[in-house]
Amino acid sequence: MATDQRPRTLYSLDQAVGAAPSLALLRERIRESQGCMDQIRHLIPAAMRQQVVAGPLQDQEWCLLVGSAAASTKLRQLLPAIQQALTQSGAQVNAIRIKVQMPGR
Repeated sequence: MATDQRPRTLYSLDQAVGAAPSLALLRERIRESQGCMDQIRHLIPAAMRQQVVAGPLQDQEWCLLVGSAAASTKLRQLLPAIQQALTQSGAQVNAIRIKVQMPGR
C-alpha cells in the first residue's frame, strides 16, 4: 500500500478564505449580518435575546432566526423599530424575514 509522502500545508482560516473568493464573500455576508444584529440587539427584550440569532443577509433581505413561535410573534411587533434602526445605521436591508428554527435543526 503506497502512502502519500507530499508535505501537507496548513492554512489559517484567513488564508483559506483569502484563497477562495466564494468563502471571502460568505465571510463578508456573515460580518454584515452580525453588524445588523449589533445595531438592533438593544431593541429585543432582554429575556428574548438568547432566542434570536442573526441569519443570512442576501440581496438586501435579512433573516432573523428565532427559537419559538412566541418569540417570532413578539419580534414581528418590533419590525418597524428594527427596520428604522437599520436604516439609520446605514445598513442595506430592505426586508426582514423571521424564521422559527426548532431545536435540533
